[in-house]
Amino acid sequence: MTAELFHNKKPPYICTALTGKNKEEIRDELKAIIPKRPDLIEWRADFFEEIHAVDSVLAIAKEIATASKIPILFTIRSEKEGGEKILLTDEEKVHLLSEICKSTAVAIIDFEVSNEPEHIRELRSNSKKHNKKLILSYHNFDFTPESSEIMKRAFKAEFYGADIAKVAVMPKTKEDVLRLLTITKEADDALTIPIVTMSMGQMGSLSRIIGWAYGSIITFGLGVQSSALGQVPIDSLRQMIEMAQETVGEWK
Repeated sequence: MTAELFHNKKPPYICTALTGKNKEEIRDELKAIIPKRPDLIEWRADFFEEIHAVDSVLAIAKEIATASKIPILFTIRSEKEGGEKILLTDEEKVHLLSEICKSTAVAIIDFEVSNEPEHIRELRSNSKKHNKKLILSYHNFDFTPESSEIMKRAFKAEFYGADIAKVAVMPKTKEDVLRLLTITKEADDALTIPIVTMSMGQMGSLSRIIGWAYGSIITFGLGVQSSALGQVPIDSLRQMIEMAQETVGEWK
C-alpha cells in the first residue's frame, strides 16, 4: 500500500468496520461513521445477508464508496478466523472477491493466508490485473501463537505476493501483548511489504494505540459495531495516537 491511497497521510491509518446485515443497517452505520473521518472503511461482507447475490454486493460496495469518499477494504472473513457463517463455498467466495476486484468502488481486499494456495494465487492475479491491493491475513481469537509461527504467517503472506501482511491474535497475558509488538518490529524490519498487527481484547488494546511505533501501518477503531474485541472508539483512538506521536515523534 502506498501513502497516495490516503492522500499522502502518514500511518497509522485508522480503519473502521461496517457490519450491517442489510442495506438499511449499512446506510445507518455510514451516517454515523463518515463524520468520524476514518482513513479506511472495511466492509465486512460476511455479515451481509445477501452475500450470495453478486450484483447486490457490487451495488452496495458502490453505494458505500460514493457516500463516504473513503477507500474501501472488502473482507469476507472466514468463519474459522472469526467471521460470520455464510453459505458460500470457497470457490464462490473467490469468485465474488474476483468480481469485487473489477469494481472501482473497492481499493483493497482481504483474504486469509490459510486459504488454499490455488485460491490465493487466483485472487492475487485478479487483484493485480485490476490494480487492487491485497492483504493476506491471519487471525487467532484463542491465543497468541509462538513468535516463530506468527513470523511464518507473515512471511507466507509475502511469499504469495501480498501487498500487506496482517496478523491479529488474542493475548492471554501482558507478556503476549509485548511479544506481539516485538514481532511487529521484527517483521517490519524483515519483510519487503508493510505489516499490520494487533493484539485483541481489552488487554491488547494498547497495541492498537502504539502499534504504529513498531511498524504496524493500520489500526482498527470502533465506529458503530465492533468487528473484533478490544477496538477503541475512533475519536479516542485518534486522540491517543496523536498525543503519543507528539510526545515521542516518529519512533520506530
